[in-house]
Amino acid sequence: MSAQTDRFVHDRLPPRNQWPQLRYDLAELRFPDRLNLVEELLDKGAGKGFGERALLRSSRITLTYSDVRERVDRICRVLTEDLGLVPGNRVLLRGGNSVGLSLAWLAVVKAGLVAVATMPLLRARELGDIIDKAQPAAALCDAKLLEELELARKDRPVLATVIPFNAPDQPGSLAARAAQKDGGFAPCPTAADDIAMMAFTSGTTGKPKAAVHTHRDVLAACEAWPRHVLRATPDDIVVGSPPLAFTFGLGGLLMFPMWAGASVYFPDAPYTPESMVRTINETGATICYTAPTFYRQMAPFAREHGVRHLRISVSAGEGLPDATRQLWKQATGLEMLDGIGATEMFHIFISAAGDDVRPGAIGKAVPGYIAKVVDDDGNEVPRGTIGKLAVIGPTGCKYLDDPRQANYVKDGWNYPGDAFMQDEDGYFFYQARADDMIITSGYNVGGPEVEDALLRHPAVAECGVIGKPDEERGMIVKAFCVLKPGHSADAAMAKALQDHVKASIAPFKYPREIEFVAGLPRTETGKLQRFKLRQS
Repeated sequence: MSAQTDRFVHDRLPPRNQWPQLRYDLAELRFPDRLNLVEELLDKGAGKGFGERALLRSSRITLTYSDVRERVDRICRVLTEDLGLVPGNRVLLRGGNSVGLSLAWLAVVKAGLVAVATMPLLRARELGDIIDKAQPAAALCDAKLLEELELARKDRPVLATVIPFNAPDQPGSLAARAAQKDGGFAPCPTAADDIAMMAFTSGTTGKPKAAVHTHRDVLAACEAWPRHVLRATPDDIVVGSPPLAFTFGLGGLLMFPMWAGASVYFPDAPYTPESMVRTINETGATICYTAPTFYRQMAPFAREHGVRHLRISVSAGEGLPDATRQLWKQATGLEMLDGIGATEMFHIFISAAGDDVRPGAIGKAVPGYIAKVVDDDGNEVPRGTIGKLAVIGPTGCKYLDDPRQANYVKDGWNYPGDAFMQDEDGYFFYQARADDMIITSGYNVGGPEVEDALLRHPAVAECGVIGKPDEERGMIVKAFCVLKPGHSADAAMAKALQDHVKASIAPFKYPREIEFVAGLPRTETGKLQRFKLRQS
């Protein structure tokens, strides 16, 4: 039976006939009906021998699992005793990656509330849309980011309370209130299918959607890719750039390290490629999470300074060009661990590591998941044929009150919106977002393949490829290129890049039009926004 007396989210889940099929085929995916994920990952850490091991690190503080549990319990008391929040209430979280934001997120979920984490760069209008959708009763916000949130809540009385979470000297702040509380908070006895969090999609294709995940969903994700592919250990120290408000970051930089008994280091300021390499060396980090573009920018610094203790480099968030994989391997000697996931699925469901890596492929379906490549009618296509990816497993898409649910889930299968090819050995090869496939003169061209070819030219720093409408061919391949310093953006360079692509891949795939730009539009998580390139 649900412990969440506020039924707002439960009542706005999709109709049951639009739910994904959820499979719990593996023994480790079968959970009890009563489940609190923070109790499982944090409170039970002492019994697993993690109690006095470091969990959250920064330049100013290191907190053990026991320390974190005590601080989380104090925050839980503030939420329930001072603010009067009840299970099922939504709490908006706003801040950059930090120890403080991690403690706040864990406390919200342990208390049976619903965490609604937001990207720190969002403006008042975007925050207002999230408030309208999620109807949060309270917000815990980094003191430096209060201004936009205060603007957003002006005409939204539902958000009754906003508390800064990292201002210990400020009366009324979360830290000051929590310091007056005792620990020993009993975790809310949530049902496994009670709601733990709401994650807003990153907006690569327009207006974000709110994906809902239960306590069972998050723990199931911990038992899939981390157990079978990542294989972190309690001795691992994790760093990374994806925001905790993004499920790639939440899993990689909080949930999965806790599942393994590992620790996470949070920087004082957002990473640059150089500072990430420096942090890896200074902290002895062994696992790194970031996007392909960032790895490409980190490679020169890694080559110069080394990455002494790093053993796993996880790439996700967008397609990994093989040129970037090889550049990183040449700089560090490390084979990148690629994966594809989705906010709607919580995390990675296709991946490969170590000896299982195959050039150009993302990998195979992660144990616990089943994936196939299908046509427009949902029929599996022959191996070697491009089609749409369909996935089922222990997690799946459940949008909050959104008609787009019917586009994502069909006959129980999740359709992440990606075009793939699967080979005879079961490896999946990413082609493009399904709506980014370029059909030119009857040929299918995947933008990422052309991007990979362009990135292998020494003059290209970044690029994005789209299909541009054309009367004669239906579409032509158009590339937007950012050049490295010292190279001229002229007709001769455009021809040189076109010739380079023709010599690298099938000539019909070359970009008939190249536009040189100073930068590419990306989301806060680093994903290329091709829809903005198509609008330019």
